Amino acid sequence: MAEAEDYGVELTDFRKRVAELRATRALPDGARPATTLDAALFELQYASDVLWPRLEQLAADQRKNSRSADPKEQQLLRAVFQRLPLPVLLLDGESVVNRLNFAASQLFGLRAGYAAGRSITASLAHPSRAVFRGQVAAVARNEGSRSLSVELMRGLADESAHPGRLWVTLTAVRPPGHRRTAVLAVFQHTARLPGPRPAGDAPAGRPDPAGVSGHVVLMDLLDDMTAALLDAPGRRGASPLERAARVLHGRFADWVIADRADPGGGPLRRVAVLAPADRAGGDRAAAVAAQDPAGAPLIREAAGAGASALQIRPEDPFVLGESAEGVPVLALTEAASLLCVPLRLPSGAVVGVLTLLREGGRQAFELAEASAMERMSRHVALACRSS
Repeated sequence: MAEAEDYGVELTDFRKRVAELRATRALPDGARPATTLDAALFELQYASDVLWPRLEQLAADQRKNSRSADPKEQQLLRAVFQRLPLPVLLLDGESVVNRLNFAASQLFGLRAGYAAGRSITASLAHPSRAVFRGQVAAVARNEGSRSLSVELMRGLADESAHPGRLWVTLTAVRPPGHRRTAVLAVFQHTARLPGPRPAGDAPAGRPDPAGVSGHVVLMDLLDDMTAALLDAPGRRGASPLERAARVLHGRFADWVIADRADPGGGPLRRVAVLAPADRAGGDRAAAVAAQDPAGAPLIREAAGAGASALQIRPEDPFVLGESAEGVPVLALTEAASLLCVPLRLPSGAVVGVLTLLREGGRQAFELAEASAMERMSRHVALACRSS
């Protein structure tokens, strides 16, 4: 098992290096290292001489030494899994349920025996199903953990508490006895998302200073966003989407990319790109501004499915597409975390997409921030509709 995990890590690192070589190929001749060809040949030799023989050896060992794990340890793990207070499911790469705990059976209204072998997407609203399947499949391919927003099918949600909006965190696992990578899915109601926490929790009955501070920062951001959207529509000729981007830039995100759909529908068009204030920021912003939003898979999914996505240290360098020169947008922006939020009207129509990026030297986006951004996105969508 340890050998298989080590092999998976090596294979993931190999894929990253190949992606970096692919991005280097698109650089101008003067900026392209002279050793790129040597590096590519080295990686090919590594795959032929190291990765492939190790794969054959692992397959042979698995066939020879297929023995079950300690029954007591399995019993303990099952008990822990069932008693977790959050809804947790074990899925395969096609979103089919392998196991679910008691909290998940209550959330989805399913018995464990009935749910096993069926896709969990049937319990989600139709706009959320495609994006959920795509993210689960990506995690099962060992492309990294990720979080996204989904909505429960009507009738399952507790309308008195929250209209079915959930945050789900997906991560790859390899349970004993499974030949393929499984996906562990943990669900949370967005209304119950915790605020920022320090390493040690505050004593019971006392407010957590870090949590209170984070809440105040988000409330200030909400207040400034509301003021900007209620400002005179024609002030400085800026649209509501551009004004919203200015509020978010700097204080909430290092990069803000705003895409708008035409009033009658149709493809997205890029209306604003706000970059960090450095010497190279202008050139990088121009390259991102010239990009067609349709070439960014994550933005395209957000516009089509109407679901938000949160990624920490994204594994796929091309998740936001590439510039005209073929350089991944993630590499241009040096983003370490991203938040892609559709601007959705109450009718369900998407009038635009906001993509927020934070660079590596800054704390990654948290679930509480993503929840607050979802609330602001509804306000921005309404302002765009009336502009």
